Amino acid sequence: MVIINLTKPGNIYTSNTYLVRGTWNTIEDINTLVDVGRDPRVVKLVKKIRTGAGQKKLAQVVLTHSHYDHTSNLPLIQDSFHPVVYAYSPSLEGVNHLLRDGETLRLGDRIFEVIHTPGHSTDSICLYCEEESILFAGDTQFLIRTVGGSYEDGFVRAFERLCQKDIRTIYFGHGEPLIENCNARLRRSLMNVKQSRLAKNALKSTLAEF
Repeated sequence: MVIINLTKPGNIYTSNTYLVRGTWNTIEDINTLVDVGRDPRVVKLVKKIRTGAGQKKLAQVVLTHSHYDHTSNLPLIQDSFHPVVYAYSPSLEGVNHLLRDGETLRLGDRIFEVIHTPGHSTDSICLYCEEESILFAGDTQFLIRTVGGSYEDGFVRAFERLCQKDIRTIYFGHGEPLIENCNARLRRSLMNVKQSRLAKNALKSTLAEF
């Protein structure tokens, strides 16, 4: 599997846009964009990249959530490549397939599991590849360094599931990937989440006594 971040420095605020293709560009590979961002230069970059003879230059798009900085380019991408578009949100125009938690998709030459991670948004998902120990996190916040935040049950359950997996690289919706100590940092973050919830529940109990 080859992962290429097509986001270039510029004046347009945008999410990262990742092109995922197979290592050998075989006919079975499914060339995929994870998020489409807002920068129209993405179309030119996809057209320039060698993605295999006899394949669709871009066969599918997977959106990690519906926020504008991750989805604004979708009409342009559809007009240029006519990919199948996957998303968890039922409200996005142009989506061909609604994703479900636990569903699997082929990106490039690898299989990814869809994990619903509500919190940043109700339709946020992550994509996990067990074979490569890779996670596309979108804007889901997994690096939580302090205690004191508020976290919904669905996010905590998803976080617990992720901490049971082997994750060696995390590709975020913004910024550089995390390539060191992913498992340990995720577990520490989950501890902070749980301590935050305990502290919040303790405060509620104290207030209820008055």
